[in-house]
Amino acid sequence: MTDPTPGDPVLPHGVGPWPGGPDGWPDDPRYDPELLAHGDSRNVVDAYRYWTMDAIVDDLDRRRHGFHVAIENWQHDMNIGSIVRSANAFLAAEVHIVGRRRWNRRGAMVTDRYQHVRHHESVAAFREWADAASLPILAIDNVDGSVPLDRADLPERCVLLFGQEGPGLSPEALAAASTVIEITQYGSTRSINASAAGAVVMYEWCRRWA
Repeated sequence: MTDPTPGDPVLPHGVGPWPGGPDGWPDDPRYDPELLAHGDSRNVVDAYRYWTMDAIVDDLDRRRHGFHVAIENWQHDMNIGSIVRSANAFLAAEVHIVGRRRWNRRGAMVTDRYQHVRHHESVAAFREWADAASLPILAIDNVDGSVPLDRADLPERCVLLFGQEGPGLSPEALAAASTVIEITQYGSTRSINASAAGAVVMYEWCRRWA
């Protein structure tokens, strides 16, 4: 890509039309003619500039990690979208919404288009799926008996289960987990934001396995 010349529009993020016009477009089916012609302002890494959404998802699917992310959805928590965004950033295999089918997508910043999302009507249905997939459920909550994250076992294939902001995980969800993990804190607050907790645990999994 060439640097913009004086008079070119300055985009807040992304890139403008492919330089040189249609005659210089790459001969690759992964590229989207509309984006090549008009520019790509999406929030994607530079390697995916001008690619179609399907091409990006296909490439991500070839590299996805072994961990899944699950979130209980009983209160339409606004943090769910942010957790989905983090799941995309850390390349989770899949995101599972447990409870209500509808969830607040605002925090996802359209990353759910690139992230597989599955719905489970109940904790029981979610646990049945996890058992069939031979995936241990690791609950993330600061309850009595939980194991500090730095000393916890994080298998290469697992499901990280997060709860709602405030109440945390339901008793049924805690009972479905093979272990409960907490994030060590050093200040006065009892808990950290649910989406922040999700990012911390996903990063720790990636630090060990990615």
